[in-house]
This record gives sequence, C-alpha cells and structure tokens, in this order.
Amino acid sequence: MNMHAAPQRTQAETALIEAFGERLSELPGDGAVMVKRDDAIEAIKDGLPTRRAEAWHYTDLRRLLAVVPPYDQTANPKPLTPVVEGSAVLPVLNGVVHGKAPSVGGVAFQTLSEKLIDGSLAPALDPRDADDAVSFLNTAFVSDGWFVDIAADAKADAPIEVQNVQAGGQVHARFAVRAGAGAKATIVERQSGSGAALSTSVSNLLVGEDADIVWLIVQDQPETTTHLAQFNAELGKNSRLTLFVMNAGGKLVRQEVRVKVAGEGSDFQLRGVNLLAGDTHCDVTMVLDHAAPNTGSRELIRNVVTDKARGVFQGRINVYQQAQKTDAKMACNTLLLSDDAEFSTKPELEIFADDVQCGHGATVTEIDRNHLFYLMARGIDEKTARGLLVKAFVASVIEELEDEPLVDALEARLDGWFAEHG
Repeated sequence: MNMHAAPQRTQAETALIEAFGERLSELPGDGAVMVKRDDAIEAIKDGLPTRRAEAWHYTDLRRLLAVVPPYDQTANPKPLTPVVEGSAVLPVLNGVVHGKAPSVGGVAFQTLSEKLIDGSLAPALDPRDADDAVSFLNTAFVSDGWFVDIAADAKADAPIEVQNVQAGGQVHARFAVRAGAGAKATIVERQSGSGAALSTSVSNLLVGEDADIVWLIVQDQPETTTHLAQFNAELGKNSRLTLFVMNAGGKLVRQEVRVKVAGEGSDFQLRGVNLLAGDTHCDVTMVLDHAAPNTGSRELIRNVVTDKARGVFQGRINVYQQAQKTDAKMACNTLLLSDDAEFSTKPELEIFADDVQCGHGATVTEIDRNHLFYLMARGIDEKTARGLLVKAFVASVIEELEDEPLVDALEARLDGWFAEHG
C-alpha cells in the first residue's frame, strides 16, 4: 500500500488557522453561520489552491501568499472621498461598518452583521466549488458589510458607493445588493487602503426582471497588500448588468467574476482595465453562464503592463443546452510597456446549444514606434507621447460607460497611474 504524507502547512496557512481560533469568539453568527465558518476553515486546513487546480493555474495561491499579517486592532482608516461627488457612501473600515446608512429614495440599507447574527445570511456563505478559496477565506473571517435593497421600479438618483478600506492587518468585508423588478441604479465598489494587509471581499448581486444596474469595481490597494475578491451576480428576465472593473494597485490581486445570465432576454456587459506595474501579480478570472434563450454578453478587457508585473485573464463562457440564440463575444487586449512584463490569457467557450453566435479573441502588443515617432515629430516629449497612446488604448473602454462623471473620474485615475508608472 502506498502512503502519502499530507504536505506541510505553509506559514500563511498556519497563520490563518491560528487567527481563526483566536477570533472565533468575536465573530458574529448564529448556529448555521458558525457551521459555515467551521466548514470554511476546514477547507483552508486542507491547503490553499496551487497551480494543480485548473482555476488557479496561473496564480499559485499557496506559493504566492507567503505571509498573512495579524489583525491590527489599532488601525483606524477613514472613509474615502467618493469616486463621484454626491454619492451615497457606505464604508466598511478594517472590516467594521462605519457611520449610519444614508437616505436614498427607494433604497433600504442594513448592516450584514445583523444578517449574520440572525442567520439569514447563511445560505449566501456557501462556496461555489472545492477550489473557491476566496469564498472560504471570506466566510471564515467576515464580520460585517452592507446589504442594499433597491425597491421595484426605484431609480436611485445618485450612485451608491460601498467601500472596503483597510489600514493594515487582516480585513474582510461582504456586500449584498438586491435590485427589484424595473429598478435602476449605479453601484461603485471601492477596494483601497494604506497598509500591508490581507483583504478579502465578496459581493453578491441579484438583478430583478427589467432592472438595469451599472456596477463599478475600483481597486487601488497599495503594493503591500494581498487582495482577494469575488463578484457574483444573477440576472432576471430582460434585465441588464454592466460591470466595469479597474485594477490599479495591490501586490497580489485575484478578482473573480461569476455571473449567471438566468432570465430570457437578459444582457451582461463586462469592461475591464488592468493597470499593472512594479513586481505585482493581478489575476482576473471570469465564469459566465448563459442559462436562458435570447441572451447576450460582451466582455472586453484592456491591460497595460510595465516593469516586472504579471497579469492573468481567464474567461470562461458556458452556454447551456436551453440557451438557444445566445450572442456572446469576449476579447482581451494587452499592451506591454517593458521587456520584463508578462500577461497570460486563457479564453474558453463551452457550448451545448446549436443556435448561437459566440467567439473570443486575444492580442498582445507593444507601443507602435511609428505612432510614437509621429507624436514626437510634432514637438511632444516621449513620456507625454507614450501617455497619450496608452490613454487612447484604454479610454475607448472607459468611455463606453456613457456617464460623464464616471468617465472623468476613471480617466483621472488612469492619468495618475501613468504619471507614476509610465
């Protein structure tokens, strides 16, 4: 008989298990929630995913997550200035809800700590699969967040900004949004901070029939932070979801996008911008299920990579047998600004319907020297010329939002990033 010894736990795995034991008495939750927490930590005891797990092939979390900082009880971060002036801000500061809920017509707010205590959040804590490390980590440790309930036919008159802000240590937050039938709203999700941290965040969105939701994820953690995040959404009949993701920070970043286009006639649009510099690693992994007929989706990812940064985009589209007349397209375009920069792209299609229009594509390129020469020949210095070309490469994706305040805010972040790293 062959005997296989279990691999020795890494320093990070040991630190996570010990942290759970130390904080268990402080974590909110009824019996059902605590069972979910126990199951989650048992999964962590079995080991963080390695490249042997297909979904983590390009991001070996067991190797890359070398250190887990302890909880910092003295950390005192402040709420952030919102991306769009006049937004209703819902901050979570070092894992704890801060302040009172704002007043927005047709929208109700509740802290998730309340839903943990009464157990109503327990069903949402289930992982998607055995390799769902982000959900396991968040479920084990999360203690607070926000639940946003948008009433049927409500039209939010200002963006709603949920913030996960850290100032070092371990920080875990969760956000849940339910949009009623015919509702319309813009949600901005901020992931930011100022210290060396392990930050996890899980967002769940349920889009009702005929609802129209725009959701922005703006992640600009410092280059001392590991940030593991997951966005989950389910679309009802004739609904529309536009998701925009901007990654412009973090040492080790994993942003998962899991969307189920469940209602006939619904539409999902994903636009992503990854700005990668330094010695960082950023992984955006998407799984999109078309589960109803006459649905559509478009995914367009633009990446700018410089220094020794490494990036990943994995995009998988599953078209169920009943999802006839699906129209799905996916593209990933990458601009490399240095010889040491790397980007890996893995598009996938799995189609079980026979009347569909589906396709994917990927490109990797450098700045065109002819375009650079054209600008410099007209008196523009090289750095400014490079910045104009980079902005042109990315701005076309940002401008698809068709919301001037949002576009201006995101382009300002693009300009700031290039001024520092270009």
